[in-house]
Amino acid sequence: MRVGTVQKRVIIRQVIIIGLCVAFGWFLKSKLTPPAPSMGMMGAGEPLVLIQSLETRNIAPKKTYIGHVEPIKSVNLKPQIAGYVEKVLFEEGSFVQEGDILFVIEQDRYIANVDLREAELASAKANLVRAERDYKRQSSLSKQNYASKATLDNAESAYLQAKAAVAQAQANLDLAKIDLGYTEIKAPISGRIGKALVTEGNYVASTLQTLARIVQTNPIRVAFSVTDKDMLNMRQIYEGKGSPLKTELVLSNGTVLVNNLRSRFADNEVNSGTATIAVYAEYNNDKDLLIPGNYVDIRIGKKDDKIAILVPQGALAQDQHGNYVMIVNDKGIAEQRRVELGEIVEDKQVVLRGLSTEDKVIIQGLQKVRDGQKVKAQLVNKSVEAK
Repeated sequence: MRVGTVQKRVIIRQVIIIGLCVAFGWFLKSKLTPPAPSMGMMGAGEPLVLIQSLETRNIAPKKTYIGHVEPIKSVNLKPQIAGYVEKVLFEEGSFVQEGDILFVIEQDRYIANVDLREAELASAKANLVRAERDYKRQSSLSKQNYASKATLDNAESAYLQAKAAVAQAQANLDLAKIDLGYTEIKAPISGRIGKALVTEGNYVASTLQTLARIVQTNPIRVAFSVTDKDMLNMRQIYEGKGSPLKTELVLSNGTVLVNNLRSRFADNEVNSGTATIAVYAEYNNDKDLLIPGNYVDIRIGKKDDKIAILVPQGALAQDQHGNYVMIVNDKGIAEQRRVELGEIVEDKQVVLRGLSTEDKVIIQGLQKVRDGQKVKAQLVNKSVEAK
């Protein structure tokens, strides 16, 4: 009996200790846990959501091709005469105008040659005057039977040879002047000139080396290839409708050039190996952004734009009644908007009906709000509390 009594006392003591521990634990929890905010406190029941302004974009169908920028005109400057380069009169990489003097090849020798040819011409003309007088004299004497036929023939022959000598001397002078003109190498076109491949003091030989290269940069041409099917479709669709095409050039840094197209034409045959036809489009290049040799993306579509509202995929929800989004109005109230959706463009969805460009949709925290609920909204990239 005594053993049973001791065991009962031990059990009772353990139960009491456990009860005290539980009571002490509840006491500590009540002290360490902050009190729940009352409904009257500011901001109670207003979930934080992220909102985003809507994007508008032209979604008119376009086809994209890879284009190669090339000059319409390009010139390799080559000497037409031999001699030492005396002057280089341009700044490398600059824009030169047609007719600008770029190089001067030693002129003294060619000036002297012109003087020599002028002297030869003067001598030939003097001989012609003497031969003409002699011929006229012998002709007159022959008519009076004072000169033989042979004498007259000799005088006539000398006269004709003198005339030919004058013509030859004149041609030699013209050639000498042409060579003198070649001592000044002028720009045959307007464009951007590259590096001077020959500098002062170097000897150049006729047509054997390039002095510099000029490329036309404005206007400029973009060449690209389209399939024979695309070409036929474009010709059938746009036949007799003027020029309803709209082209956009996308540069390597993302810059888009619109409405710079001046003219275009297609090659006269299809490449049988690739089933494509080359198209050449001429563009204004006033800002010098199109550089010969570069590659660009060229987008071709209809001239009429089709502007649509795009909404992020994360803003869309669906229930038994269809698709909807939640927007936050200017009073900070969440509103449900039923929307009619169109095609998907990249990571966004086209909205045909239900939204305006001024709306701001909830893109995060959608599951925490209901229609008509007051919310705290933070605009993406800019913190704003809707009021």
